[in-house]
Amino acid sequence: MSHFPRFLISLFSLLLCAQPLLAAEELVIFSGRSDKFVKPVVKAFTVETGIKAVLHSGSSTSLLNKLKLEGARTQADIYISNDAGNLQKGSEFKLFKALPESIANVIPANYRAPDNTWLGVSARARVLVVSTKKHDADFVKSVFDLADPRLQGRLGITHSGNESYIAGVTVYMLAAGEEKTRKWLEGMKRNVEGSVFNKHSKIVKAVAAGKKSIGLVNHYYIYRHLAKHPDAAIKIVLPDQDGMGVAWNVAGAAVSQYTKHSDAAEKFMAFLVSDKGQKIFAQANREYPTRPGVPAAPEVPPAGSYKVADVPMARLGEMRNATLDLIESVGMP
Repeated sequence: MSHFPRFLISLFSLLLCAQPLLAAEELVIFSGRSDKFVKPVVKAFTVETGIKAVLHSGSSTSLLNKLKLEGARTQADIYISNDAGNLQKGSEFKLFKALPESIANVIPANYRAPDNTWLGVSARARVLVVSTKKHDADFVKSVFDLADPRLQGRLGITHSGNESYIAGVTVYMLAAGEEKTRKWLEGMKRNVEGSVFNKHSKIVKAVAAGKKSIGLVNHYYIYRHLAKHPDAAIKIVLPDQDGMGVAWNVAGAAVSQYTKHSDAAEKFMAFLVSDKGQKIFAQANREYPTRPGVPAAPEVPPAGSYKVADVPMARLGEMRNATLDLIESVGMP
């Protein structure tokens, strides 16, 4: 080394010291949501903080299983799910880190884990899309009315593996009891005549086209369709359900127990529940922000204008296996 000029040695030492500063911090996000809903908030976070993020997208359940299998070897810093059930299962598997109260307490207790290991960041309502041309479903006031024989061949629902479908069944089972929910499932099974949909958007299209009279969907699919087809012959019905209220589910996020970028991951979670982050979710997908005081998109029925079923989102995970057992025992397609 003594044969090298002093200025080269000094430059070499300077470059070595500068390497950590030159390497940009980057988060790896396992995302169970469509990229088009996650990318806007990730982009805004990067602009604000300079912290980049790489999305690894897939189904919420598959990515949760991947996290569980990888354990301490995982590269994931953040897990995003479209369903509270998977988030709570992840907490039960000890896959997530508890968040500071300064971040977690921004979100009401009903929409986050009891131990603050995950936060619900946007909510969706289970509602009815109803044809305004056909009137054979005008009598429906509750999701339980979907089991009425008058709707045989006229009902649209997703397949029973859909996360929102499972979550909705859990809410109804907890609020109305297992026996009533079982009879409801049996009635719907008869009414769909073995034909179900793989996407909520297809249910809305089928009702708009007059192929079905009514469907059970997440609320934003109706408004997404109306944005493209403002004259579509459909309307939203918020099911009364004998005072039980409308079923909600949340999409949410958690920090991996094994993250090597805890500070950056917590900054990301704080951004998700900030006013700015919450407004992005409201604009991108017409979902309900979970942070109080942040309004939903103007075309969506305001939160608080109708009753929501009083079921903590953590229960969707705690009761997931019992719900799946019930669905399977009925033989829902």
